[in-house]
Amino acid sequence: MIKLIKSTFYKETEMKKSLCAFIEQSTQLSMGNKCAQFEKEFAIWQNRKFCAMFNSGSSANLALIQSLINIGYLKRGDKVGFSAITWATNVMPLIQLGLIPVPIDIEKETLNTSKEKIEEIFKHQKIKAIFITNLLGFSDDIEAIKKFCNQNKIILLEDNCESLGSEFKKKKLGNFGIASTFSFFVGHHLSTIEGGAICTDDKELYEAMIMVRAHGWDRNLEKNTQSEMRQKQQIDSFYAKYTFYDLGYNLRPTEIQGFLGIKQLKLIDKIIDIREKNYQQFTKIYSNNDFIKTKSLLNKTSNFAFPVICKSKKLQQHYIKKCLANKIEVRPIVGGLMTEQPFFKKYIKNSKQGLCSNARFIHQNGFYFGNNPDMTQKEIQHIINTLKYE
Repeated sequence: MIKLIKSTFYKETEMKKSLCAFIEQSTQLSMGNKCAQFEKEFAIWQNRKFCAMFNSGSSANLALIQSLINIGYLKRGDKVGFSAITWATNVMPLIQLGLIPVPIDIEKETLNTSKEKIEEIFKHQKIKAIFITNLLGFSDDIEAIKKFCNQNKIILLEDNCESLGSEFKKKKLGNFGIASTFSFFVGHHLSTIEGGAICTDDKELYEAMIMVRAHGWDRNLEKNTQSEMRQKQQIDSFYAKYTFYDLGYNLRPTEIQGFLGIKQLKLIDKIIDIREKNYQQFTKIYSNNDFIKTKSLLNKTSNFAFPVICKSKKLQQHYIKKCLANKIEVRPIVGGLMTEQPFFKKYIKNSKQGLCSNARFIHQNGFYFGNNPDMTQKEIQHIINTLKYE
């Protein structure tokens, strides 16, 4: 079986040996210096000023929305647009924290929402923010999206969990919004087993995220910021470490995750290059006229997994069966259309929000197979042969 995920990490044997040695010699495994080192190095690699590491990408999403509320950028009752095809934990924090989620349709060719789709929604619903998903290593014209958001005072957020290293006009995805979230779950570009991060250039937002990550206290902030907060609230040194300034959680990563992140970050450029080369080979399946040809608008496509969009449900079922018969693992396109998920129907009763025709088409007629740096040329060719024109 050609599985979606072939290994826990890139260069797994070497990584496991290093990890065992690190654990044996460590005196601290709770969040500490390794996490801080990874944050600094990842921010530099991503070309952002600040990075906060979390115990998962889903936790990063939750922390980002909570932080925006804590500092007043968003408030309960605000409408927040989101890409109609995404992962559940992009939408759940909006519901959990009292915001109104507004699904935005995608384009069939890019699998991502576009300026035109956002503009269409904005005519009828004055959304305060947009949490877009850079799906499967792709994006639409994100520069045009950013421009529209700036013109209309919309906060732009990016879920970049599936597009680490992809570039639009030589600028990395994850650098267009005020903040972007990342996942380091097994199978993602960079694996720390579980893990995630948020990057931003906004210092106030960064400090809010650091507090949200750990109970709402100030322990991990810079000394001068701590002093200012303690003086303002008249907190003395005896109570300082146990003062909770705002709403928060325990979303901290461990030193194990920090260590793995540092090691994997040294390999990330190679990992991205292999994924891009695999992607270029997989585009050969488009000689089959039964597929809708997706297109990349990017100068670098760090493909997370390769989507296959069939022109009918019957063809989708045919090719899924064919892949499974040929021992190729496949799955739906990410989390599918969010308005079809039970949790969304339970909490969001407005039926008008389900009219995302392109996203519905992808949900019903699409699937994807894996793309990872451990794939062999033989496996790549086997997938192409399985999906070639009949």
